[in-house]
Amino acid sequence: MATLAVDRKFIHDVGLVVFDKDGTLIELYHYWSQMVALRARLICEALGLDAEREAGLRWALGVDEKAGRLRPEGPVGLKKREIVIQAAVDYLAGSGMSDARAVCSAVFERADEESSRDPGRFVRPTPGAAVLVDALHANGCRIAVATVDIRRRAQLAVDFLGFGGKIDLLVGADQVARPKPAPDMIHLILKTLDIKPSRAVMVGDAMTDVQMGLNAGLKASIGVLTGFATRDRLRTLTPFIAQDTSEITVLK
Repeated sequence: MATLAVDRKFIHDVGLVVFDKDGTLIELYHYWSQMVALRARLICEALGLDAEREAGLRWALGVDEKAGRLRPEGPVGLKKREIVIQAAVDYLAGSGMSDARAVCSAVFERADEESSRDPGRFVRPTPGAAVLVDALHANGCRIAVATVDIRRRAQLAVDFLGFGGKIDLLVGADQVARPKPAPDMIHLILKTLDIKPSRAVMVGDAMTDVQMGLNAGLKASIGVLTGFATRDRLRTLTPFIAQDTSEITVLK
C-alpha cells in the first residue's frame, strides 16, 4: 500500500492507481491535434476535397487550432471512436457528401497504422508522468489505465513511453458497454485485479475521469490541470487537484 500526497492533502492505503491516458499521462493537444490532422488529410485525399474542407474536418473532430487546444465538447479526447467517426460523417454530409462512413472508417484504420509506425511524432509524456509511474511501481502499488481510446492504440502509446511493463492493466473504451463517466472501465479493472474500490484512486484531466472514479465508489479521484478541466470545475467534484502528475507524491 502507498500514501499519496496532493497539495498538502494525503490519501492513505492506496493499492491501485487508475490513470486516464490523454491529458494525464500523455500531452493532450499534441497527441490529438496530430492525429486529427492525419485523419482529416487522409479523408480529404480519399474524397478529393480542398484545404477548406480539411480545416473544417479538423474543427468538427474537435481541434481548435486558433486557440491551440481541443474543443471542450470534444469529440476527440473525450468520446468513443464511433462518436468521433460520426462527427466526420456528419460534417461531410453537411458539405453534400452523403454516406461517407465507409471512407471515414477505413481512413481511421489507416491513420492508426501510420501513427503506429512513428509514435514519437504523436506521443509526449506530461510533466512528472514517468516519475510518478516509477514511484508507484517501486512501492508495490498496482497501476491501470482507463482511456476513451481503443485499447490497441493506447497500448502502443504507453509502451512507447516505457510504461508498459509497469502497468498491470489497460482498458479501452472498446472493451466496455458504457463510456466515461460510467464506472464500467473501473469495474472491469477492479474485478480483473481483485482490488476493492476502497483501495483505489483515479487520476484524470477531465470531469468525466473524476466523475467515473466517484461513480465507481473509489477512495478518491485526483484531477490534474493538463487537459480539459479547470481548477474551479474540478473543485466541484474533488478536493484533490494537481497542476500535473509531478505534484502527486508517493510516500511509503
